[in-house]
Amino acid sequence: MHPARARILPRTGWLAAVFLVSATGASPAIAAAAQAGKLEVRVSFGKDQSTTPIDGRLLVILSTDSVGEPRFQVRDNPKTQQIFGVNVEGMKPGAEVVLDARADGFPLASLDLVPAGTYHVQAVLHRYETFHRADGHTVKLPMDRGEGQQWNRAPGNLISKPAPMTITRAEGATATLKITLDQVIPPIPDPPTTRYIKHEKIQSKLLTKFWGRPMFLGAHVLIPEGFDSHPSARYPLAIFHGHFPQTFGGFREEPPDPNLKPDHNERFHLEGYNRITQEYAYQFYREWTGPNYPRMVIIEIQHANPYYDDSYAVNSQNLGPYGDASTYELIPYLEKKYRCLGSGWARFVYGGSTGGWEALAVQVLYPREYNGCFAACPDPIDFRAYTVFDIYKDQNAYYEGGPWHKVKRPGTRNYLGQIAATVEDANRLELVLGDKSRSGGQWDIWEAVYSPVGPDGYPRRIFDKRTGAIDHKVAEYWREHYDLRAIMERDWGKIGPDLAGKINIYVGDMDSFYLNNAVYLTEIFLKGTRNPPYGGEVLYGDRAEHCWNGDPTRPNALSRLRYHQMYAQKIVDRLLKTAPAGADVTSWRY
Repeated sequence: MHPARARILPRTGWLAAVFLVSATGASPAIAAAAQAGKLEVRVSFGKDQSTTPIDGRLLVILSTDSVGEPRFQVRDNPKTQQIFGVNVEGMKPGAEVVLDARADGFPLASLDLVPAGTYHVQAVLHRYETFHRADGHTVKLPMDRGEGQQWNRAPGNLISKPAPMTITRAEGATATLKITLDQVIPPIPDPPTTRYIKHEKIQSKLLTKFWGRPMFLGAHVLIPEGFDSHPSARYPLAIFHGHFPQTFGGFREEPPDPNLKPDHNERFHLEGYNRITQEYAYQFYREWTGPNYPRMVIIEIQHANPYYDDSYAVNSQNLGPYGDASTYELIPYLEKKYRCLGSGWARFVYGGSTGGWEALAVQVLYPREYNGCFAACPDPIDFRAYTVFDIYKDQNAYYEGGPWHKVKRPGTRNYLGQIAATVEDANRLELVLGDKSRSGGQWDIWEAVYSPVGPDGYPRRIFDKRTGAIDHKVAEYWREHYDLRAIMERDWGKIGPDLAGKINIYVGDMDSFYLNNAVYLTEIFLKGTRNPPYGGEVLYGDRAEHCWNGDPTRPNALSRLRYHQMYAQKIVDRLLKTAPAGADVTSWRY
């Protein structure tokens, strides 16, 4: 084998046949391609792009859309363009890596199934770094470089200029495309500091020890009006959990841009949603700086890592002690610098989606360190409803199967229940973007956070990425460590007194990813608690899709722009009700 050629494990014969039948049954052009000759793609880069060998994931995108770059046109729904991927190890300048029929592909599983035609083609080399972890494992992963684990935007990644390329198919012949990676994605500039928004970063001792190289935690800090003019005030702290934020989101210190060209938001069917977003961000600024808004410090944690754009804020065998690092390193540092009250009774957490799971998780796993969580549309908090299947009882993640028939499990929907993608679609795309849980995708990060480490140093699969078969031994590990409902039910006698009145959950009953299913099951447990009663609230939004946060007065498209305002008064009410005797409940109330 050529020393620079990607090393690819061949698919088993029956699986290749399944994909072939599926693909060729969909289109006469694809069927014809399958009967014609082979297709290969040869990719190289020069010394101007890198003088040293590169490890990583090589991705090639074929697009029928000539507007925009193909690297931004890949998704798991019917509007996706075609992508293929292979691992590369020690790819050298001037050497060619060959992608052939064995490369993983989505939606078409093989290059040999691509019909003849002219396509807009682009390649991306997503760089991996070698980590020598404290657990003795050596792994190769894509370190975040300030972009929030996005393979198509990561600084330092090599890309090719998009170009039209024509594929001709002839029986017995091999068609070849040649691509040169001739550009490097530039660094991302740091966000500006303003009167109200500050940016912080510290090196974490805990994470540095785990990963065997310097690792950092950061935060975007929103300071209250009057922070400088009230130097003796000490403030409550609100932690807004969520995905990787480039700066503090939803806060705009200048009026909306009158020259902003209105866009169309496909999800909400709204024209000019970009203008609406600016208007709501500016409105929050005006409320925040107004005379009656609750004075507090709000932070958004920066915890992107080699697997995802955030860590899920918990300790993990694969990601390291992010829960302890955030709770015991970053937060005390910020509380001291920004004059916070600095105790669990004055800390609150909230967030949506991933942030909703994180808010509930840190409240449950660190019950005395936080005085309330507001978890909106949380990722699955009961793994009996891991979106649409039960990891403990079901046999397959992709299909509900009977003796004669299998039905694919849905992955995403709209408020009418119309399906955009299946669970299998999302996972097949992730497998193209990166094996060994390295795609930076949603299913892979759940696996990376929740799973034990496998013998190769990477996360153990909860289910086979190609077949969907569930590993119930891994599921039992998940139940013990990360199934939040199961943990609460198991430990309520011990942690219940520290959680009473602190748990609040909000979700739309038509959540786009079926996350309401796990909330239903968790609500049954919470409402059945007696010693003590849980004392919070669980609310559902009628026909609301993902990101519903408990506001029944506005459509989902608008309520999701008001996360900070939604919980501010609830935080103050809870704090004043539960503050210990002698606590400072006045210096920050000006």
